[in-house]
Amino acid sequence: MSIERRPDDRRPEHPRDHARDPRDHRDRPRRLEVDEESVRKSLAGLVLTIVELLRQLMERQALRRVDQGGVSDEQIEKLGLTLMALEKNMEELREHFGLTEDDLNLDLGPLGPLLPRD
Repeated sequence: MSIERRPDDRRPEHPRDHARDPRDHRDRPRRLEVDEESVRKSLAGLVLTIVELLRQLMERQALRRVDQGGVSDEQIEKLGLTLMALEKNMEELREHFGLTEDDLNLDLGPLGPLLPRD
């Protein structure tokens, strides 16, 4: 016994049957076109943001240690010179990559800026 189907007896097609399969890579470009300079600047900004965050944390920790005492005048002098040199190096790196202090200060939404400015 055979059952014949008429065209109007077909099952309804699923909408996905006509959609492009996301795994089908034939329609996608082989290469992603990116601006190399933009990527370089963004990566440098991210790295310098982390370095600046660590620099500020080290500076605060050093000030706490000095305020608590137990740090000799010689150590205070050395600490101050080291922190000033680090800040100068950060300025030079920002200039090299064409970044400002504000470029490194990520906005964390309701939490405020990542790097508080004193």
